[in-house]
Amino acid sequence: MEEELKCPVCGSLFREPIILPCSHNVCLPCARTIAVQTPESEQHLPPLLHPRGTAPPAAATAAPGPGAAAGSAACLDSECAAGGGGDHADKLSLHSETDSGYGSYTPSLKSPNGVRVLPLVPAPPGAAAAAAAPRGAGPTSSSLTCPQCHRSASLDQRGLRGFQRNRLLEAIVQRYQQGRAAAAAKCQLCDRSPPEPAAVLCEQCEVLYCAACQLRCHPARGPFAKHRLVPPPGPPGAPAGGGDGGGKGAGGGRKLPTCAEHDLENYSMYCVSCRSPVCYQCLEEGKHGKHDVKALGAMWKQHKAQLSQALNGVSDKAKEAKEFLVQLKNLLQQIQENGLDYEACLVAQCDALVDALTRQKAKLLTKVTKEREHKLKVVWDQINHCTLKLRQSTGLMEYCLEVIKENDPSGFLQISDALIKRVQVSQEQWVKGALEPKVSAEFDLTLDSEPLLQSIHQLDFIQMKFSVTVPPVPLLQLEKCCTRNNSVTLAWRMPPLSHNPVEGYILELDDGDGGQFREVYVGKETLCTIDGLHFNSTYNARVKAFNSSGVGPYSKTVILQTSDVAWFTFDPSSAHRDIVLSNDNQTATCNSYDDRVVLGTAAFSKGVHYWELHVDRYDNHPDPAFGIARINVIKDMMLGKDDKAWAMYVDNNRSWFMHCNSHTNRTEGGVSKGATVGVLLDLNKHNLTFYINGQQQGPPAFENIEGVFMPALSLNRNVQVTLHTGLEVPQCVKQPKLPNN
Repeated sequence: MEEELKCPVCGSLFREPIILPCSHNVCLPCARTIAVQTPESEQHLPPLLHPRGTAPPAAATAAPGPGAAAGSAACLDSECAAGGGGDHADKLSLHSETDSGYGSYTPSLKSPNGVRVLPLVPAPPGAAAAAAAPRGAGPTSSSLTCPQCHRSASLDQRGLRGFQRNRLLEAIVQRYQQGRAAAAAKCQLCDRSPPEPAAVLCEQCEVLYCAACQLRCHPARGPFAKHRLVPPPGPPGAPAGGGDGGGKGAGGGRKLPTCAEHDLENYSMYCVSCRSPVCYQCLEEGKHGKHDVKALGAMWKQHKAQLSQALNGVSDKAKEAKEFLVQLKNLLQQIQENGLDYEACLVAQCDALVDALTRQKAKLLTKVTKEREHKLKVVWDQINHCTLKLRQSTGLMEYCLEVIKENDPSGFLQISDALIKRVQVSQEQWVKGALEPKVSAEFDLTLDSEPLLQSIHQLDFIQMKFSVTVPPVPLLQLEKCCTRNNSVTLAWRMPPLSHNPVEGYILELDDGDGGQFREVYVGKETLCTIDGLHFNSTYNARVKAFNSSGVGPYSKTVILQTSDVAWFTFDPSSAHRDIVLSNDNQTATCNSYDDRVVLGTAAFSKGVHYWELHVDRYDNHPDPAFGIARINVIKDMMLGKDDKAWAMYVDNNRSWFMHCNSHTNRTEGGVSKGATVGVLLDLNKHNLTFYINGQQQGPPAFENIEGVFMPALSLNRNVQVTLHTGLEVPQCVKQPKLPNN
């Protein structure tokens, strides 16, 4: 985490950090060092690069006079010496060349992090007169270039004080320094190794004692009674006694931050448009009248939650990276061992040949060594690259966790957007394939010792380790094969002591009715899940392996039975954005007064399926619609109004069937709170039937329906329903009510 707490200019821990418009941080003293003065008439900075809340400087109408920049330097020095020029000192500490008024990057100094820093230019004669000129009269202005992203920002009349102070980062740096100093303070009389942490310091003895050594070597009696014992020293600048020096949370006694423009007002709101905390007086003055302003605490919690959620992804990648490093280190050992084995085999074969093989033997040994060194180099490069990424991600994680611990809402919100973006970028660095070895531990080198003596000088490695034949029969791992709902998972492996290379596998499945097998997977994995199968069906599966020599024999056939009934929930990924799901996506309602559609997670193309929906809330007589739909149904209007859905919509007294906006079969019997609506989809007979509280609503609603359908529902905010699935098809139902003419 220490790298996150270092200034990019000086390379040391941050001192009085400020936040630049690009969201990066820099020490206030360092900002004075890298500020540059330029003529206003030649500034071309885009408005977005000016400090937040300030306007771009207006173009000057007068040309800069000779020595204007140096005059400003003299003014800066004189004001700082008098103790009253702090604001102007913030505005400018590096000055332009006297002949042009522009900052130059040659000659330059370099900070520990490689940031170029302009040297100060001595003031020419007449600078004192320029220093006495009224502030703002000169035609020059100051700018600051971020040392990390190199974006420039102009300074307004407040200078560097116009940038917000990063109090959160400052508190974390102070706490880090205290922890480092506390860890360094060890007892000087301990016999243990390592020594215990020091508990007190005797000012007279100038010795650090742990609690046990203090009782044994420095009792509070006799000549030691008048000695003064104090806590061990903290880091430079820390308060005496090891206090946290203001590093406490907002509830721990630290003074609450006040508004930068109204010193007596605390921050209480957050302007989303300006991305800045504000006080009530700022709002009363109308500066944020048309802006989106929200409660400071609510935005604090929201941004904390976003940062925590983003950290979860980085944490998972960090765990994978650690496992990957272990894998790479094991790979190193395997490469070493296999390389030695291949060398021994090669030497044995070459020694069996006549003297004519001696010179060729040396060449072959060189090839093996080069192959090993190449593999080792590739793996070491991966280890170094992955270690660097892991260290960066871990440091960012630790820093973000420290930020989350802080109880300063306004300080947190100052940096939360940038941190969230950094965490997301860090997670995106772990692209697919980044955690896979680039080389294998195997050496595909085999010496062919059969050629005649005259062919010795053409002797070389063949590509395959063994004579290539088709792979053997794969073994199905029945303990890992399973079914869930309408999907099946199969696993297999190659038999032990199988030396024939395998380039991939072909998995075949029949149609669930004993028909022809078809390929459902081709690849290198030995575990595969197939979704979208028929419910209540029996499937036969088999697998075979292949390589460059051909396709091996099939494995034994495994029989898999899909679920008799469908278990599913509402699908949040395909639901309209106004739909609100809860109860593990089994309960649905809506934020809108208009009808919105949500689909189920299961798709049906065969068999008989039944599910029910319980009406939890029913206000103001809405018209919910229940039925089935295709995946591309329109989701911002009532179910059944387009040609992709078949539905029954209901009020409190009667029901209608609807498809393509055509209303048919009005039937008595509505819904209310506590009612249950049943949907029976019979794809064997190609019809759809509806029930309300066990009573069939008319004859089958629709006939001759074929294809793939998903359970569907449309409702508005006056209705809430809960889905019940995994139900047996009802055997006996009440007589249907006859539709009204």
